[in-house]
Amino acid sequence: MKFTTSPISLKSLLAAFAVGIGLSAAAQAQNFPTKPIRLIVPFAPGGSTDIIARAVGDALGRQLGQPVIVENKAGGGGAIGALEVMRAPKDGYTIGMATVSTTAANPAINPKIGYDPITDFTAISNIAATPNIIAVNPSFPAKDFKTFMEVLKANPGKYTYSSSGTGGIGHLQTELFKSLTGVFIVHIPYRGAGPALADTVGGQVSMIFDNLPSSLPFIKDGKLVPIVIAAPKRLAQLPNVPTFAEVGLAPVNRMAYYGLLGPAGMPKDVVDKYYAALKVVVNDPAVKKRIEDTGSIINVNGPDAFAKEIKAEYAVYKEVVAKQKLVLD
Repeated sequence: MKFTTSPISLKSLLAAFAVGIGLSAAAQAQNFPTKPIRLIVPFAPGGSTDIIARAVGDALGRQLGQPVIVENKAGGGGAIGALEVMRAPKDGYTIGMATVSTTAANPAINPKIGYDPITDFTAISNIAATPNIIAVNPSFPAKDFKTFMEVLKANPGKYTYSSSGTGGIGHLQTELFKSLTGVFIVHIPYRGAGPALADTVGGQVSMIFDNLPSSLPFIKDGKLVPIVIAAPKRLAQLPNVPTFAEVGLAPVNRMAYYGLLGPAGMPKDVVDKYYAALKVVVNDPAVKKRIEDTGSIINVNGPDAFAKEIKAEYAVYKEVVAKQKLVLD
């Protein structure tokens, strides 16, 4: 007896197989998570990205029912950690902190970075917006913006500034500040904001353009002196520190964002679970207080809005790099 397979039955078999795959993926997303989650922080411990990640990580794990393990993968101005997230499986078990450095400034200045911030990641949500601040070591001969500018203009090349790395937001914002004011400060790049901050506090470097959460404790302890801040208005924690807009430098008056992203192609159901969990987490009084005590503003805006935010910021810094003719060292 001879058996034959008709084209119709083969099509039916393939269709059933495809449906099975779809149902299996949907079931996996519905049951997510069933094991611990890795949260990649693309900078060294102690910086603002690390602070925000750890503020939400434990609570996010409790909300999702699985531990969220924070891993610091520093280097390349955040590129090493970002690349690890990009290359991770698309199942949602590896996610990363998205910053202006990793999704805008660094890729804008580095054409060989190895990823496209728009197409190689899945935006999950912003978490918080954070002011950026220029702060100086107490040995610096100025304690206010007016005197700060007078000292810098009178001493081109004498003073230094630290950053989390070439191409990071601290680097590009300081270079933008330099281009608008005509001052010359020497760049000293580090492997992350934590080490950059430590050497500024220690006096090895004159100043830093840093995210407020990591600098604020040192400012409160008198180990750094705040000069000018990027924020919509003066902050209650630092009422005597003017914004860049107030001193006539509105283009520099941009806050940083800290959000979550995963590799491109993450299932929508998994992304939605993260977003729903985040909305609950930031309303936890302890988490909310920890984030807001740093001077950050909570802004959990969801995948679509965060994707647009990343795209817009990337365009801004591509323009800055082109206009100021910035290149990697």
